[in-house]
Amino acid sequence: MTDGDHLLRATRDLPAPLALIDRQALDGNLADLARRAAGVPLRVATKSVRVRSIIDQAAAHRAFGGLMTYSLAESVWLADLGHDDILLAYPSVHAAALHDLVAEPHRRAAITLMVDSADSLDAIDAVLGPAHPAIQVCLDVDASLRLGPVHLGVRRSPVHTVRQARRVAEEIASRPGFTLTGLMFYDAQIAGLPDSSPAIRLVKKRSADELADRRGAVVAAVRKIADLRLVNGGGTGSLEVTGADPAITEMTAGSGLFCPTLFDHYDAFEARPAAFFALDVVRRPARGIATCFAGGYIASGPAGTSRVPQPVYPEGLSLIGTEGTGEVQTPVTGRAAHKLRPGDRVLFRHAKAGEMCERFDAIHLVDETGQVDTQPTYRGEGKNFG
Repeated sequence: MTDGDHLLRATRDLPAPLALIDRQALDGNLADLARRAAGVPLRVATKSVRVRSIIDQAAAHRAFGGLMTYSLAESVWLADLGHDDILLAYPSVHAAALHDLVAEPHRRAAITLMVDSADSLDAIDAVLGPAHPAIQVCLDVDASLRLGPVHLGVRRSPVHTVRQARRVAEEIASRPGFTLTGLMFYDAQIAGLPDSSPAIRLVKKRSADELADRRGAVVAAVRKIADLRLVNGGGTGSLEVTGADPAITEMTAGSGLFCPTLFDHYDAFEARPAAFFALDVVRRPARGIATCFAGGYIASGPAGTSRVPQPVYPEGLSLIGTEGTGEVQTPVTGRAAHKLRPGDRVLFRHAKAGEMCERFDAIHLVDETGQVDTQPTYRGEGKNFG
């Protein structure tokens, strides 16, 4: 467990709220992701980091090769900064960014767009016109598990079956201005679902088996139509399972660098928390309650307690159910709250990884000696891609 006192001592002279990274934990997580990938190349999921210096550190590691971005404007920015292998994880109809993409050969060479239908191609053509320069595209294939009317996984691509994938691949191959170079299968119901019960473990196993069979068949069918450069899959929570599939050429990881609370209960690895934020205690409204300034940094996804930040240091704190974390104040209670006074600080962990960085202009990396290296987040560089 991270030494919270060490982090707070090192940053005591910095104004709060502030974002912190335990450098030793971050480096350990990077090494652990490389170990778990077992030789399958990894992409850095930029959405789960949003700090360029940390993205660059991971991308330079021998186990990583390329980036997976979440915004086309972000992709263009990173290509201009020298990154030359960028897979955009989501379709884009951002007109200005599409024009920026085709304006420079190095951007077109570096960036692969995500598509999932003929509609995706039509939307791009509507912005750029039918005679635009060739754009590399990757076909997003739905990796969810379907059990009759039950859908387990995220709602992404309409392409699920071999027949559907073949049809869209043929459409891409027949359209001027598009080159199909990859397939992506994001298994959110495996990678993003903690092993919290025997039932969930069983569903994840069944989903992994079904997906391995279907993915292999889809890849074989599409390779007859296009020269695929990449077949991407997996995430921090599924590296061992996805990496065992010979149809996969690469995987993606990002949240595993920070290990937010949503990654606390996986059987395949032990989370090593690396990212925190610190809030100042500003008052004591009642015995056993201390109130911090700010803190309402709720994660995206289904609303519920799993998306709420959690106080982790001093140990023995919890949120008050009737208030939770608030925009301007967050009360905490528990045995440790009795000792907190105005001016003390409390460490929290966010539920998700990179989303924390949308709240801060800078992040402070603390090494084992207490040295602090302050780096700008995307927001600190004036970039907002949400």
